Parts: sequence; C-alpha cells; structure tokens
Amino acid sequence: MRKITIAIDGFSSTGKSTLAKQLAKELEYVYVDTGAMYRAVAYFAMQNKFIGVDFFDKSALINALSKIQLEFKFNTELGFAEMYLNSENVEKQIRTIEVSNFVSKVAEVSEVRAKLVEQQQEMGKNKAIVMDGRDIGTVVFPNAELKIFMTASAETRAQRRFDELQQKGDNVSYEDVLKNVVERDYIDTHREDSPLVIADDAIEIDNSYLNRKEQFEAVLELVNDALKTI
Repeated sequence: MRKITIAIDGFSSTGKSTLAKQLAKELEYVYVDTGAMYRAVAYFAMQNKFIGVDFFDKSALINALSKIQLEFKFNTELGFAEMYLNSENVEKQIRTIEVSNFVSKVAEVSEVRAKLVEQQQEMGKNKAIVMDGRDIGTVVFPNAELKIFMTASAETRAQRRFDELQQKGDNVSYEDVLKNVVERDYIDTHREDSPLVIADDAIEIDNSYLNRKEQFEAVLELVNDALKTI
C-alpha cells in the first residue's frame, strides 16, 4: 500500500490541526499535533515557575527537559489522540489563552526544538503520517511527499480562536486574542532557530474564505495527486 508523509505548516489558528485530523481519519494515517507538544512544554514551564508575564528562566527549563515525558494516547470517544505530560492528560490545560501567550517563546528555545524534533522524526519514520506545526516541511520532514502551508488574515484567525475559546467557556476578549495571534506570528517568523517559512515546494492555501468541507476536499485532491507520483 502506498504511503506518504503529509506536512502541514502555517500560522496559528489557521485550522491546521482540524485539517490534519480529517486527513488522518480519511487515509487511516497517524496524526501528530506538534503544537500540542510545544504547548505541553510551555505548560510544564508555567507549572514550574520557569516562565511568567515578565520573566523566562530558559536555563531552568533546559535543565529540566529530561524530566518531560510526552505521549499521545488515542481517545476512542473523541476519535483522536490527546496530549499527556508525565502520564497526565493535559489536553484541556494546554489549550488556554495563558498557554498560548507563552508557547511561541518556549518554542524559540533551540534545546526544546531539538528534543521535540527528534521525537517527531521518530514518529514518522514509517510514513503514513500527517503532522502539523511550524517547521514540519522545512525541518522535521524536508523530504515529505506533500507539504501544505496554511494562512489566513490575522483578524480571521483571531475570530476563529475567540469563538473556540468562548464555546469552551473561557472568559477572553477578542482584542486579547488578536493581540496574541499577532505576537505569535511575529515570534514564529523571526526566531533564529527554525523560523516559520514556506518551504520551496509547499502548496500555500489561504483559507480566509474557505469552509472546512471546501478546504478538506481541495487538500484531499492534492493528497491523491501525491499518491499517484510514488
């Protein structure tokens, strides 16, 4: 059976994870949410007082990396894998605006990226995987058979994220969410180690005006084209 690696990169709140989950389910591939991995490390840093609004003890986090064990466990009721940090399900905790405010700063740390990239590459060594993040097509799987880069306006992405948080009962303002989106964009695209860039052979999709069904159908066609070439 033909198997490929699908790398989905892009800005925050562009629906990368939603698309990746859809594709993995359709193709019966493994899905890996790398953003959840970085969020889990950020949550660990918060819990251990390594990072806060006006401080970030990078050395303390780096020295504690050996104490971080990350694992995805499939939830049959939800239909996708959830993030576990040191044997604790942290799926809900890592999706808060508080974690969002720190995750890009944590992801800037080279030692953190090296640890997680190594794990991600191991997960995808047998192909048949859909992975989304910021550097999947450029660093983690530069030889992926299909690379997608997703984008949308900051305002559109902020509204989507705001609606999602509201549905979860989080008390946040649209202005705070928009500020977070803009700040994360800047950090992600300007960090020294593995900045967010479009791979030369990636296909860019602006989904500002696409619904989930339209987006999925368009990308599934790209997947089928890629499968024909191997």
